[in-house]
Amino acid sequence: MNEFDPNSKIVPPAPPVEAKIATLHRSMVARLRNYFLTGLVLVGPIYITVNLTWWFINWVDDIVRPFIPIAYRTETYLPWRIPGTGLILALAALTLLGFLTANFVGRKLVEASETILHRMPVVRPIYKGLKQVFETLFSKSGSGFRKCGLVEFPSPGMWSVVFLSQSASPEIAERLPDTEHVAAFLPCTPNPTTGFFFYVPRHDVVDLDITVEQAMTLLMSAGMVQPGGSADQHKRLAALAETARAARAVPAAARTKAPAN
Repeated sequence: MNEFDPNSKIVPPAPPVEAKIATLHRSMVARLRNYFLTGLVLVGPIYITVNLTWWFINWVDDIVRPFIPIAYRTETYLPWRIPGTGLILALAALTLLGFLTANFVGRKLVEASETILHRMPVVRPIYKGLKQVFETLFSKSGSGFRKCGLVEFPSPGMWSVVFLSQSASPEIAERLPDTEHVAAFLPCTPNPTTGFFFYVPRHDVVDLDITVEQAMTLLMSAGMVQPGGSADQHKRLAALAETARAARAVPAAARTKAPAN
């Protein structure tokens, strides 16, 4: 058999060692990158949540500390300040204030204070507006932002997520076109505390079957976190895990049924 024999088999040359090393290097880099991204996804939200919570606690402590006598502060008796004492005192004070306001004497004091505030030309509209906002947000009967939908904004063919509160009042509805209008708030991305408020015809709103929290997450992530994405991902992972378990169970069952030699 020689190289001119048509029946001879030509054995392809073995891949060089450099190619194997390069392939192994790329595989190792890909694994390290996946490990890093997995750790970042795990630690990032926890780190941001802890920092925001810590900032809020210190912010409340800094507000309450001037009202606490020096003799009763924790740093007077300990070498360090215990965080959270101001927050606890603030919660206790607000609860006590609400309890006192619920009785007859407390209501009279609140009414007298509001009468004084209503007579101040500059303070009156600010206090009245803020009181209505807080009563709407924290009252059980208030509507708040409990629905979200889509409106065609800022141009035809482009849709934006809006939060819906309630229909227009009779004073405003009688000056609008003869159709039902609803109050809508269009938040900006990624800062949802600013945005646009307007009245939109009810038939121009496309209702969304998602919660306000999911819509807020969608806006703050600029569309990177879609509603239901995590649930679908968990379902796919569960299906893959079930398939893998079934694949492992088949060889095990075959070995069990195989007759012994």
